Amino acid sequence: MKTETVKGFKDFTGEEAEKREFIRKILVESFESYGFEPSETPIIEFKEFVQGENVRDEAVSDIFRLEDRGGRELALRYEFTFQLKRLMEGKKIPYKRYTIGPVFRDEPVTGNRFRQFTQCDIDTISSDVNSEAEVLAVVNRVLEKLEIESVIFINNRKLLNEILEKEKIKLEDRDKVICEIDKMDKLEEKEVYNNLKKYGAQNLIKIFNQPEKSFEKYESYSEIKNLKNYCKIYGFKIKFNPALARGLSYYNGSVFEIKTKEMKETICGGGSYMFNEVQSTGLSFGLDRLSMLLKEDFAKIERIMVLSINQEKEAIKLAEKLRSKGLNCYYSNAKISKALDYANSKKISKVIFVGEKELKENKVKVKNMESGEEQLVSMDEIN
Repeated sequence: MKTETVKGFKDFTGEEAEKREFIRKILVESFESYGFEPSETPIIEFKEFVQGENVRDEAVSDIFRLEDRGGRELALRYEFTFQLKRLMEGKKIPYKRYTIGPVFRDEPVTGNRFRQFTQCDIDTISSDVNSEAEVLAVVNRVLEKLEIESVIFINNRKLLNEILEKEKIKLEDRDKVICEIDKMDKLEEKEVYNNLKKYGAQNLIKIFNQPEKSFEKYESYSEIKNLKNYCKIYGFKIKFNPALARGLSYYNGSVFEIKTKEMKETICGGGSYMFNEVQSTGLSFGLDRLSMLLKEDFAKIERIMVLSINQEKEAIKLAEKLRSKGLNCYYSNAKISKALDYANSKKISKVIFVGEKELKENKVKVKNMESGEEQLVSMDEIN
């Protein structure tokens, strides 16, 4: 019987699992500090509901399709936004929510792209430019806490459409052209040029390579300028990228992507969209990519072992006291050599030996596993 995972899926254990849990805590703390409330949604939905009106979108074409015993067509969720239609029923607006969980895409496995990944979303239903700046402020706060250096790139779909209209790009070709534009930072310029040429849109490359000031002549640029000003109030900067489009067709205003030097893939992205005739804003973090970017020792958890030397009762009591103080504490009554080997394998920083001789003096012996240094410490000091 095969026990390995399916291609594009992974197990997470030990330090990697702890690092991911650490990131989740940072995300939840940051989301809730801005008033976003938690939500949980099913992994499996009716296929028709998953597809919605976005059948042409690349992400929708990659959904995992299922069928239950009753012959009903189902699908694994590929994102969270479509599920808002159900969550919003009976809710007062503005409604601010966050969701963290696995999503699935039946697509080729390349580089840092997997078929199951953990997505972390925030959405504000009923939003304005301040709401857009606020979700970007959340991004900025999360990445500062994780000490990940990044750049927040922004654009506006209204600006893109205005440019396409002035360039006389056919209405039926515009979605395809926008998809090609979105590849400008992923493909060679010549390849993008040839793809755009099919639609008579090759001049767009020249337009998008112009300095930012040249875009001020477009009416829609004022929204980008306004968003930049709000972000300054929140205390951070954003960078305009005229070729940024985002693949999903439901975006109708601002779009954003967050990138780092260490990874070519986007670590966070989102934008503004119309939801049930209400202007809204949302973005999504990829937890898997955040985990790859986190410094090796950043989420290091201090672990302590309490080792009983024939003093089980007192050792268990001590371990419980340390746990009540929020410490990560292992208990062991194994032989010393075996216990120390285990402590090294788990990167335990300190081992507390609880022995009869030391207890008579109301003390325990503490060993620093990194330096090898040992010292006697009073129980009062430990407690």
